[in-house]
Amino acid sequence: MAKHIDPYSSELFSDYSKIMKDFGIEHFQSEMFPDLNRLMRRGVVFGGRDLKRISECILDKKPYYVLSGIMPTAQKIHLGTKMVVEQIRYFQEHGAETYILVADMEAAAARGIDLTDARKNALDFHIPAYIALGLDPKKTTFYFQSDNREVLMLAYEFAQKITLNEFKAVYGSADPGRILSALTQVGDILFPQLKKRMPGIIPVGIDQDPHIRLTRDVVARTKSKYGFVPPSSIYHRYMPSLDGKQKMSKSRPDSFIELPEEIKSVEKKIKKAITGGRDTLQEHRRLGADIEKDMVYELLKIHLIEDDAELRAITEDYTAGRLLSGEVKQLAIQKASEFMRHFENKINEARKQKDLKFIRF
Repeated sequence: MAKHIDPYSSELFSDYSKIMKDFGIEHFQSEMFPDLNRLMRRGVVFGGRDLKRISECILDKKPYYVLSGIMPTAQKIHLGTKMVVEQIRYFQEHGAETYILVADMEAAAARGIDLTDARKNALDFHIPAYIALGLDPKKTTFYFQSDNREVLMLAYEFAQKITLNEFKAVYGSADPGRILSALTQVGDILFPQLKKRMPGIIPVGIDQDPHIRLTRDVVARTKSKYGFVPPSSIYHRYMPSLDGKQKMSKSRPDSFIELPEEIKSVEKKIKKAITGGRDTLQEHRRLGADIEKDMVYELLKIHLIEDDAELRAITEDYTAGRLLSGEVKQLAIQKASEFMRHFENKINEARKQKDLKFIRF
C-alpha cells in the first residue's frame, strides 16, 4: 500500500487502480452525470469522493458549490490547469455556485511569492485566463486569501485539530510553509459553507487528494461546532509530459505546452514529442501505432479535438497504420496553433471585463 501522495512532487502516476484502492477513492460513474464533457466522456476523469451527493444536487437542482484556486506564481499556466477549469465550467453550467480563490497567502508561504506580485499576476493574467477558458464571470465569485480573514481564522482553529504526526501521515513530510498552506486550503474549501451548509465539489488532479482528505478529517473533528458537509472531489488523470516521463511541471517548461505560448515554440515541442509510431514504415503499416505510448495522440484526445467522431476516425486510422506519426504531429500542430490563437483572442477580451464579483471583506 502506498504511504502517501505528494502534491508537491513531479511524480507521474501509472497505476491509478492501485492509488484508488489504497486511498479509498471511488470510480467515476458516467451514468450519474448529465451532458458529460470531453474529459468525462473519454475517461480522463476517473474517480472522486462522494460523487453521488453532487449528482443528486445536479439532478434535483439542489444548491451546491464548486471551488478551485489560482496559484499566482507567474503569468503562465499549463494544460493541467486547463483541465481543472473545464471541470469547474461543467459544474458551473450545471447549477453550482462558483468560487475561485487567489491563493496569494499560499504562494507566499510555500513558493516565496511577494503578495503584491501575486495580486498583479492574478489580475493581469490568471483571472482573464480562467474566463478565456470558459468560466462565466457573471456567475463566478473571486476572492484573495490575504483579504479573507474568515479563512485565516478557520485555518488557525483547524491547526488545533491536526497533530504533526497526522500531517506527516497524509503528506509524507511537514515543514511550516506547507502546513500553513495546507490548513489555509482547508479553510478555503469550507469557506462557502460559512454562508450556507451545502455540498461542494473540488476538481483537481489526483496528486491533490491529500488536501481533500485533510479537509474531510477536519470536518469530522469539528462536526459538533460547525456541521460542515464533507467536500466531494473529482479527479482527472494527468497527461504525461511530452517526453512521456513525468507529469507536466512548471519546473520543466520544455516538457509541456504553456498557455500562452508562441506557435513556433509549440510546433518545436510537438515535433520532438514521443509517439507510438513504429521503427520502420513497413512495421508501422503492418502493426499500426501504439497509442498508449503516444504523447501527441494524448494531446489530441485530451485537449485539442472536441468531436468524438473525429477522434474515433483518427484512432482507427492511426492504430491500423494508415496514418503516420508525422501526420499526427502535423495535425496536432495545426490544432494547437488554432487553439493558441483562440486563447489569445479570448484572454484579450477577458482583460476588458469589468465588475468582476470580488468578495469585499
